[in-house]
Amino acid sequence: MIDHTDLEKTFLLKVRPDQLFSITCLVRQKIMNPGYDPKIQVEVDPTEDTEWNDILREHGIIPEKPRKTEELEEEAREEKKEQQHANRLENKTLNELDELEDDEEEEFLEKYKQKRMAEIRRLASKAHFGEVYGISKPEYKKEVTEASKHCFVVVHMSLHSSLQSRILANLLNLLAHKYPQIKFVDIPASRAVENYPETSCPTLLIYKGGDVIKQYVTLLRLAGNQTKISNIEDILVEVKAIKDTDRRLVKNNEPHDEHSNIGEHQLSNEVGEDEDDFLINRFII
Repeated sequence: MIDHTDLEKTFLLKVRPDQLFSITCLVRQKIMNPGYDPKIQVEVDPTEDTEWNDILREHGIIPEKPRKTEELEEEAREEKKEQQHANRLENKTLNELDELEDDEEEEFLEKYKQKRMAEIRRLASKAHFGEVYGISKPEYKKEVTEASKHCFVVVHMSLHSSLQSRILANLLNLLAHKYPQIKFVDIPASRAVENYPETSCPTLLIYKGGDVIKQYVTLLRLAGNQTKISNIEDILVEVKAIKDTDRRLVKNNEPHDEHSNIGEHQLSNEVGEDEDDFLINRFII
C-alpha cells in the first residue's frame, strides 16, 4: 500500500514552487481515483531514469520509458533463436527429442518437449472415433450436421458397384484409424438423396460448423483410380482438419520409412484381385 504522505513529499521535493498546488492536487486525484486522466502538464523528461519519473509512470502521469534499441534488438535475436530451435524440432518424436539433449539447450528442449506432450494429450482427448460409421438418412442431421459443430465430419456417399467408391471406402477406413479425432461416416448415395446419379458416386463431403466446406464428386479431381491416402490427407490439411506439420501425414514421414506408404500398400491388397479394369487402367494411363 502506498503511503500518501511520503508520495506527496517526494513530489514536493521535485517540483518548483509555482507547480506545488497543481501537482499536489494531481497526486491526490490519482491516488484516490486510479482511472483519473490528468490534464496538468508536468515539466519532466520522460526518458530520464529517475525516482521521480518512476513515480509518475507508476501512476500513469507520463508514458512508460521508451525501450532502448539494444534491448529491442536483443529480444528480436532471442525470438529468432527460439524460432530456429522450434523449426528444427517441429517434426521430432519424443524419443528423438531425448536423443538431441546434448545438442540443444536443455531449458529450451524441456520446454518444447512439454509443449509436444501437451499437444499429444490434446489430440488424445479428441480421439473419440477411430472407424467409419454407417448411417441412415434419418440419422444424417444428428450424426453429420449437428456433429460437425464439434468436429470435422467426412461423409462418403457411396455406391458399392462403383470401383472408385470401393477405393475411397478403403482409404477412409485407414484414415479413420489414423485420425480418430475426425469423424468418418458412410451412407449409400441412393439413401441419402433420392435418385442420386450413380455417375456422381462416390461423392465426398466435408462438414464443419454445420455446413459443407468441401465437396468432391467422384475422384476425378484427385487422382481417379490411383487416388491414395496422401491425396485425401492434402484435402484434410487444406480445410485445416489436420495441421500441415502433423507427423502422421504421409508426406511428413521419412522417404524410406517402411510405414510411409501405409494405405497405398494395404489398398492394393484390399481392393481385390478381380478388379481387372482397375489394373489395366493403372498401367495404361
